[in-house]
Amino acid sequence: MENPTHSKQTFAGILMVLVASIAFSSKAIMVKLAYAYPVNAATLIALRMLFSVPFFLGLIFWIKHSKRSFKLSYQDIALMIFIGVVTGYGSMWLNFAGLTYVTAGLERVILFLYPTIVILLNAAMHKHKITKHELVALVLSYVGVFLVVGHDLSMPTATSNTLLGAGLVLGSAITYALYLVLSGRIIPRIGATLFTAYTMIVISVASAVHFVLTEDVQLVMHLPQQVYVISVMIALIATVLPSIMLNMGIHRLGSNKVSLVSSVGPVSTIFLAWLVLGEPVTLLQTLGTALVLLGVLTISLAKH
Repeated sequence: MENPTHSKQTFAGILMVLVASIAFSSKAIMVKLAYAYPVNAATLIALRMLFSVPFFLGLIFWIKHSKRSFKLSYQDIALMIFIGVVTGYGSMWLNFAGLTYVTAGLERVILFLYPTIVILLNAAMHKHKITKHELVALVLSYVGVFLVVGHDLSMPTATSNTLLGAGLVLGSAITYALYLVLSGRIIPRIGATLFTAYTMIVISVASAVHFVLTEDVQLVMHLPQQVYVISVMIALIATVLPSIMLNMGIHRLGSNKVSLVSSVGPVSTIFLAWLVLGEPVTLLQTLGTALVLLGVLTISLAKH
């Protein structure tokens, strides 16, 4: 007979991961809404991180005063800076830039390739042998993305930049996968929550530096009010809330179950894009998305 306390913990964990996945997915919708106004990727990311960083600073303060202290090595610090700047901010900028050209639904489907890219990176970097389950997952996922990209290119609203946008989002998925591979060297020692808080602060600094070097700082004070409102929503709903809830869900469920539950992400993005942005949902797009989800689920189930 199952322990009632364990059952409640599992249900709470599933609920947290569901909320986190849907909240993460809403980011693409809000970014597309922001792009209706005169704002670019670098400015929008800088605003997002500006409104997010106080929460992550508070999280570090809380953790350091509630747990035993530890000292980071210079190698840890250097690696976190690299992870934050190159794979964290790099992935974020490529994602936001790609959303300038592609639909929110296509963005989420391509981005969801990251578990398969982790497999390829581990094979290249750590000589990991690709299993039959992983090979099937790779084929399913990339055929699915090919269908969804082909669908978007065939739409009357498609432009010559649609393929560019898809390439930028694919670059975002690759750098995010590298973020996950490299973070595995630090997270076991300092914990996922503290690692997330530290890297988010590094990403915030990187976004601020990029913004100051490439944009007119004065203009950020004169953007439409809607841009500031959307930026706060991206910070709270699509950054801070899901980061905390996902970590709480991992604590209750474990990473394998979390990867299964978070598969709701692309589906929720496509639904929200249809509901809020009026993006069409076609049979070909649905089939492609289903293949990508099936590929990711094949990887996740094979781990059990």
